Amino acid sequence: MIKNISVTKLKKKYESNEEFILLDVRTDSEVVKTQIPIDSIHIPMNEIPQKISQLNNNDKLIVYCKSGVRSKKVCEYLAINNFKNISNLEGGIVAWANEFDIIMLNKLF
Repeated sequence: MIKNISVTKLKKKYESNEEFILLDVRTDSEVVKTQIPIDSIHIPMNEIPQKISQLNNNDKLIVYCKSGVRSKKVCEYLAINNFKNISNLEGGIVAWANEFDIIMLNKLF
């Protein structure tokens, strides 16, 4: 079962300097438009199988995409590949924009 994390909890983790890796699985063209303003690793969803070795399966990973659908699939794939501490960002960057940066929404669509 994949854990979900809300954008509010993500922001709190970041502000309290909790250790985690934010993994952005959107396409290159989506990343160019806008990003969640937290340091992240960008590996497009379709490149995860080839680049999985760039990730440490002991790290706490929070995976995001535009709406949470692709990131959930990536979480499921990582879980099958022995990643134990993974969470899907509920609602993706759209939820972040709705909660914290409404101007960002215009860049997403």
